[in-house]
Amino acid sequence: MTHFLPALPLVVLFGTAALMLLARSREARRALSLVGSLGFAISAGLLVEAVWRTGAVVLGVGGFSAPFGIVLAVYRLSAAMLAVSAVVAIPVLVFAHAWLPAELEARGFQPLAFLMLGGVVLAFLTGDLFNLYVAFEALLVASFGLMVLGGSKEQLRGAVPYVVINLVASAFFLAGIALLYGLTGTLNLADMAVRIPAVGSQYLVTGAAMLLLMAFGIKAAVFPVFYWLPASYHAPPAPVAALFAGLLTKVGVYALVRTFTLLFGEDTGLIAPILLGVAAFTMILGVLGAAAQTDIRKILSFHIISQIGYMVMGLALMTPLAILGAVFYVVHHIVVKTNLFLLAGLISRSAGGYDLDRIGGLYRSRPLLAFLFLLPALSLAGIPPLSGFWAKLTLIQAGLEAQVYWIVLVAIAVGLLTLYSMTKIWAGGFWAPAPDLAPDEAPVRLSPGLLLPVAVLATVTLALGLAPEPVLVFAQRAAEVLLNPEPYINAVLGGG
Repeated sequence: MTHFLPALPLVVLFGTAALMLLARSREARRALSLVGSLGFAISAGLLVEAVWRTGAVVLGVGGFSAPFGIVLAVYRLSAAMLAVSAVVAIPVLVFAHAWLPAELEARGFQPLAFLMLGGVVLAFLTGDLFNLYVAFEALLVASFGLMVLGGSKEQLRGAVPYVVINLVASAFFLAGIALLYGLTGTLNLADMAVRIPAVGSQYLVTGAAMLLLMAFGIKAAVFPVFYWLPASYHAPPAPVAALFAGLLTKVGVYALVRTFTLLFGEDTGLIAPILLGVAAFTMILGVLGAAAQTDIRKILSFHIISQIGYMVMGLALMTPLAILGAVFYVVHHIVVKTNLFLLAGLISRSAGGYDLDRIGGLYRSRPLLAFLFLLPALSLAGIPPLSGFWAKLTLIQAGLEAQVYWIVLVAIAVGLLTLYSMTKIWAGGFWAPAPDLAPDEAPVRLSPGLLLPVAVLATVTLALGLAPEPVLVFAQRAAEVLLNPEPYINAVLGGG
């Protein structure tokens, strides 16, 4: 039965979305949402346990063996991504039930959210390049539906650059797939990894790598194609923005790490310097953009860009410690950034807006909210003993070991600027005197359904900081397989 586990989360997510389309009442959709999210968490936990024991779980869909047919392959990195996706999905869905008005729920929030989660999970599970493209398109369609859910002008303006630039990324992706298929005659990633060293023209392989770098770089919002993200992520409702911030760009990072370690790990002479430059500019421009903003959502959006740079830095260094740090950073960032976007919504509901020049006084009026904000904010900045500290420390140690001192200096400087922009939110939203609000702008009460999800995610952040060893050990084993993919290749081509 273990071999059928990779299909379970997909069946749960897409099946729940289908049932929601048939449900007629709001209560039925909410019940299905909670049951489906719990089923997703259970299936992810079963896969993590199976991968911990066996190293990889492979399913040939329809009974076809690799490299023929569709292959679902779960190894340590994909298992970690599944687990952390489930960890953030449940709190966000609970938060959404308390946040969204009945009108927006009736327009299809729940089925669209589960369709998007299904696309994200398919990207983590697929063992071939074309189905990775299919996963990207599935989550793009669902995320576009979520982005325009309210139908406001701000949402429509944000959706245009989001869709256009992602369609450009899809074009690059298809071109890279076509070139690699022409060179190797296969789309299965494990089979492709075996055949690439035998390709006569390695320059064409490098060209395919550059096409995939453009495609996945756009998805991940790295330099120089990151401008679409802060133009889009501030527009949707808080729970939608939180899902986007936590998961969507990490699918791009996952695809970069997966393909570049498996397919192009030997071709580091040209690719590694390019990735290091991309990482540095992504970190710097992202944090400078955040420092220049006064809207909380835009500050956090620019910080997504900046923090993606750290993950690309780990991939560029491509040492065991660097890949370990990148994997841990992804896990930490998904939890922290999801929580910060939820907290931004609570700040707006408590203070009457997102603009730091027009709000304040929350430290006195909402002390619990202030405490819940501090934990992920300080973790994002890398303050010990929170999870962000261990993530940044691991990458800095990896940079020192590789003797790439300039990228270490960039990472430290960006961390300090991140702390500055987080204290900027704290000073403007919490410490500053509370403005006089008009009667129709009076803050509303925060229900337990809004506070409990952010408290759970803050607790996860604190636990990752105080007891990071289990996740670090899992990340270390994931890094070993990424840098030495023979066990994964054997598991896929040997039928599991």
